[in-house]
Amino acid sequence: MTALPASRHRSWLTLAVVSLAQLLVVLDATIVNIALPAASAELQFDANGRQWIVAAYSLAFGGLLLVGGRIGDRIGKFRAFVIGAAGFALASAVGGWAPTLEVLIGARAAQGVFAALLAPAALGLLTVAFAGSGHREKAFAIFGAVSGAGAGIGLVLGGWLTEYFSWRWTLFINVAFALAAIIGALIALPRPGPAPRTPFDVRGSILASLGVLGVVYAIGTVALQPITAGVTLVAGIVLLVIFARTQRRTTYPLLPPSILADRTRSTSSLVMLVASVGVVAVFVFATSYLQDVLGIPAFLAGLAFLPMVIAIVVGAQVISAGLAVGVPLRRKVPIAALVSAGGMVWLAQVHDGVAYATGILPGLLLVGIGLGVIFASTLSSATWGVLPEDSGVASAVLNSAQQIGTSLGVAVLTTLSGLATGVYIGTHLVEVGGLGGVPSTHTIALAVIAGYQAVFWFAAVAFVATALVAGLRYPSKLASTAAAR
Repeated sequence: MTALPASRHRSWLTLAVVSLAQLLVVLDATIVNIALPAASAELQFDANGRQWIVAAYSLAFGGLLLVGGRIGDRIGKFRAFVIGAAGFALASAVGGWAPTLEVLIGARAAQGVFAALLAPAALGLLTVAFAGSGHREKAFAIFGAVSGAGAGIGLVLGGWLTEYFSWRWTLFINVAFALAAIIGALIALPRPGPAPRTPFDVRGSILASLGVLGVVYAIGTVALQPITAGVTLVAGIVLLVIFARTQRRTTYPLLPPSILADRTRSTSSLVMLVASVGVVAVFVFATSYLQDVLGIPAFLAGLAFLPMVIAIVVGAQVISAGLAVGVPLRRKVPIAALVSAGGMVWLAQVHDGVAYATGILPGLLLVGIGLGVIFASTLSSATWGVLPEDSGVASAVLNSAQQIGTSLGVAVLTTLSGLATGVYIGTHLVEVGGLGGVPSTHTIALAVIAGYQAVFWFAAVAFVATALVAGLRYPSKLASTAAAR
């Protein structure tokens, strides 16, 4: 067997290390979420406290991604990677120890800060390691599979740790992942130098951070504080518009306009944003359905998502980087999105007494296959043709789009679920003799299922919209992500 060149060995080792870091960032969202009921029981906090535990991470992560990406470009991606992983480990340890809700929220915010440094550095290092390589497509397919499957792995791992150990271990486990990533980085990661020393765009950093922060916060709180959220959303959008205008006039911009001027890269970020709305329906609402409606324990509910994790890997590796390696993005991504839409339509057929094997599993498999292709394609093409010194901030754009899409999905689908549940109860009260009656337990159970059905139908629409965005906006000149070498 012919030995691989040392540089190729280094590239694949880089892929392994940055994939571990990406797994750390992605699974943290779901591994903690599934432990929230146990944490609230021990620390005595309500639904508002749960919301802030989730929001603290997403606000810090989403608001600082562009700044974190540019810092990584300036100080060197290797250094940013190690600092990000070390900080994430420390914040996770504090969160696992947290004696009060306030400490836990602070630890989650710190996790988001260091994740905003770690995630762009990881994707940037991968971009540099496989620049000009014929294996770029395969490498990004593996990275995409990890990104897509990480949430499902978090459900399995989080359910197991919560049920058999303690909710605190859903945070302590991050320390082990982070230390492994740091050791791997010291052994295997390339150490590209920092970008040329130029003035840091402080004004752009403030505008971008506050703008994204405002948008994410507004979307996450619109159901509880609609007026405040509306004002915050408008303010966030205005700040982002001002940010975009200043970037065109700034000599050393935080986000070079050329990054979004490329149609392939901008479309990939838009595809990720829209698709992330549909992803929420799977990793948040389908999980709740298994536990709240079917009565499946947390660990088994997480385990029920393993087939979907496998489907994501198949979609990324076998289909996107294998069978469809030469298929243009303009055809590959829309087809994948429609497959995921079909999976959501299947899930939307859930009804009283539905079984997991026939009513849930087929839908999860279809959604997983489509997501595998979508994640692999967007992650590869979002950094296509970017200069090494800009790869960190280009990676941050895609991560920001995913974060905003996820926040939008949670807000919209939560509101939609509540509305559909209320409409069902109101309608059936009228049918049995007026609105003054009290709904039966069975009616309430059916109303809850109606709420889930509405969520799954909306997610199907989101994936159809993803297909339209990809089909209309991806240029036909770029043959496939394989061309991004």
